[in-house]
Amino acid sequence: MNIAVSGSTEGLSMRSQVQWKLRWENELQVTDHVELCEFFRKSYGPTGEFNALPFEGGRSWAGARPEVRVIGYDDRGVAAHIGVLRRFIKVGEVDLLVAELGLYAVRPDLEGLGISHSMRVMYPALKEFGVPFGFGTVRPALQKHITRLLGRQGLATLMSGVRVRSTHPDVYLNLAPTRIDDALLVILPIARSISEWPAGAIIDRNGPEL
Repeated sequence: MNIAVSGSTEGLSMRSQVQWKLRWENELQVTDHVELCEFFRKSYGPTGEFNALPFEGGRSWAGARPEVRVIGYDDRGVAAHIGVLRRFIKVGEVDLLVAELGLYAVRPDLEGLGISHSMRVMYPALKEFGVPFGFGTVRPALQKHITRLLGRQGLATLMSGVRVRSTHPDVYLNLAPTRIDDALLVILPIARSISEWPAGAIIDRNGPEL
């Protein structure tokens, strides 16, 4: 799960002024992508210059492209974002339909808004999709942050010790076609219980990370 986290808590009083919209990818106009591109560059830039590189020339996605987004807006423009892409992944030997979550970011002045707010808006859409699970990955270094925002509220289960294989989103001559990450899994039970998540030491996305 591409995720931008910075340290500011300034602006928490503006939380109630954020208006959330569910936007399908085909509904977005060029101006929307340009606005989101700038938002991602400002949100991901503080986490490392490399993280902002994919967002160039109005490109509002980093790897795989989402099919639906939940976007928070306030009087300054885009305040928060999370994307979803339905796809089949392979967990061990089991093909599994999931709604992959990614492209999570909150504008630095509203960091206290939290991923849990956008997920509460997204959750009803995931129920309508009829997928068994929501699925995402984050860096292990963010385990405490994600546990505080999602795990303790019962929105998700966190799993470690599983490796995730993905393709690179673009072809680079100096890179292998795939990469393997020791990631922290974020799993949201939607139509099935967490006890039905398949066992497996490696997950294949068979595509780029969202």
